[in-house]
Amino acid sequence: MAAASPPLLPTTVVPAAAAPPTPAPTAISSADATDTNPAAIRAFLSRLLDTTRRALSGARPWSELADRSALSRPESLAEATSRLRKNLAYFRVNYAAVAALCLAAALLAHPFSLAALLALLAAWCLLYVLRPADAPPVSAFGRTFSDREVLGGLAAASAFVVFLTSVGSLIFSALALGTAIVCAHGACRVPEDLFLDDVDQAAGGTGNPLLSLIASATGGRV
Repeated sequence: MAAASPPLLPTTVVPAAAAPPTPAPTAISSADATDTNPAAIRAFLSRLLDTTRRALSGARPWSELADRSALSRPESLAEATSRLRKNLAYFRVNYAAVAALCLAAALLAHPFSLAALLALLAAWCLLYVLRPADAPPVSAFGRTFSDREVLGGLAAASAFVVFLTSVGSLIFSALALGTAIVCAHGACRVPEDLFLDDVDQAAGGTGNPLLSLIASATGGRV
């Protein structure tokens, strides 16, 4: 008689140990914090170009500005002041372009100052102006910085570059030269042949053109 087979014992399947949950990152890298959406950059550049184009469209013909037959020496300080006031209202866009050209020429003649200003501008754009509102906070050197701290750091860096280096003196010298050129031309240019009525009406309803340009280019954030 064949031997009976042994009874089957119940077996228990031991579940595999669950893998520990992946810890959430506790720090945000500075690269993620400064990641800027390319669409935001394109929109910023588009607004800047459109605003600059609209501002330059108000420029008067340069032939009127360079008309040597309309230049004469003022007979008194009051006459020079009156001429300057009228010419500033009429040639305000041209004069702003002259001052900007003086500044650009000075910066191109000093590459170090130009590089410092470009680096400062890039820091403002990446860390404040072009950062999305829902972007994670900036983190560097193992520490997370709030928006107020980032803004304070950028302001301190700007003050250091402008006031404690040769960049500031270069900017002020270029702007002083541009202002001197504008004042000399405005005091010597006879404005009798200029149509100033429409200029006064247009100037009455507009604010500071420089502030308007910055606000329109940055979407009102700065």
